[in-house]
Order: sequence, then C-alpha cells, then structure tokens
Amino acid sequence: MFEKIIFTIKKVALGAAVTCATGIYAQTMPHVALQNVAQLTASGSVEVQQDLLAISMSTTRDGVDAATVQTQLKQALDTALTQARQAALPGQLDVRTGNVSLYPRYGKDGKINGWQGSTELVLEGRDFARITATAGKIQSLTLASVSFALSREQRTKVEGEAQTLAIERFKTKALDIAKGFGFTGYTLREVSINANDQGYVSRPRAMAMQARSDMAESAVPVEAGKSTVLVNVSGSVQMR
Repeated sequence: MFEKIIFTIKKVALGAAVTCATGIYAQTMPHVALQNVAQLTASGSVEVQQDLLAISMSTTRDGVDAATVQTQLKQALDTALTQARQAALPGQLDVRTGNVSLYPRYGKDGKINGWQGSTELVLEGRDFARITATAGKIQSLTLASVSFALSREQRTKVEGEAQTLAIERFKTKALDIAKGFGFTGYTLREVSINANDQGYVSRPRAMAMQARSDMAESAVPVEAGKSTVLVNVSGSVQMR
C-alpha cells in the first residue's frame, strides 16, 4: 500500500514536469518569417453615363407665429406633392419629402421675435424628361439643386465589368512579379476588393435658383455627365 502511494505521487509529478516543459517549448518556439511573398495592387475602371437624376425643390417661410409658419410650409408642400404624385412612376419618377425645419428668430434683446422654417421635396429617377417637366410645373416650391448619379442597377453592372478587369490585371501583375524574381508562378495568399464611383455632379443652389426664375412652367434644363466606376484589388501572393 505504501509503495503504491509513492508510485502514484511520482507519476503525477512526472506529468506536471512534462506539462511544464511543453508549455515552455510552446512559448519559446521561434516565429517563422514569411519568405518569397509579394504585396501588390491592381485596378480596373469603366466610364459610364449617369442615369439617375435628383431634383430638390424647397421653400422658406417666416412670421411671428410658429403655427402660422408651419401651416404655410405644409400648404406649399401639399400643393407640390399633389402635382408630383400625378406624374410619379416607380423607378422612373419617385417622389419623397426631404428636410423640414422650423426654428425661432431672435431679436437684439435675445428674445424670440419670429419663426422661420423650410420644407423640401425631392424628385428622382431615371426618366429625365418626366422629372424635369414635373419640376417645371411645380410653383409652390423653388428649385434648390440638381444632381446626377448612377442607379443601383447600372452601378452593379459596371462594377462587375471593372472587377473583371482589375482581377485580370492583378493576376498578370502577380505572374510578372514572380517571374521577375526568378520564380515560375505563384499562389494567392489573401485578397481584398473594393469599389467606388467618381463623377457625382451637383449644381450649386444659386445657379439652380436663377434657372428656376426663368422657367415659367417649362421643363428644367439638365444634362447628365459621366461617372467612372473604379475597382481596386489588393493582396499578397506566394511566389514559387
């Protein structure tokens, strides 16, 4: 019985020693440095006509009574909404309200002597003729801004084309780099892909207001520009 106890204790001690040694070994293992790894970036871009138009229309009111100002803004917006909804068509002309604000105006004595507010209506979509004609008919609001962009469908389509270009350029560049260092090829280690479009156009408010004063219920003159969809592919390869 005594010998058995001694044997058990020795066995536990030996196990602890092995565990401790293993822990020390794991902590002191040297970090293996990466070798023959190249970092590179490639990009692909496609230029495309902007197909989404947004026209913002707004108005301001001021008075000594907040409720009166708010009522005037509501009437102006309701009138504009009624006209815009008659021409609305999903995807071609979408109508939505924009920013609405109402805040006090202070006198020299620091006390409130009036109220000022503004309201906004946005017409947007792909049917430029329908949007500009509708904007020209709305008289209760004035033109605030005109902007162009890419629709989601157009952006998705063009991003696919730009991404294909970027990936092919990445592959070609990786192979050229590998061969330049005396290797025959490479394997992909990691890759990151991101996309964006450039070329967003927004007309200044002052220019838009001047154009509105000369419209006389005619269509708002607009001309879309182009956006460049850019896709970047970056990552690392193992040369072999």
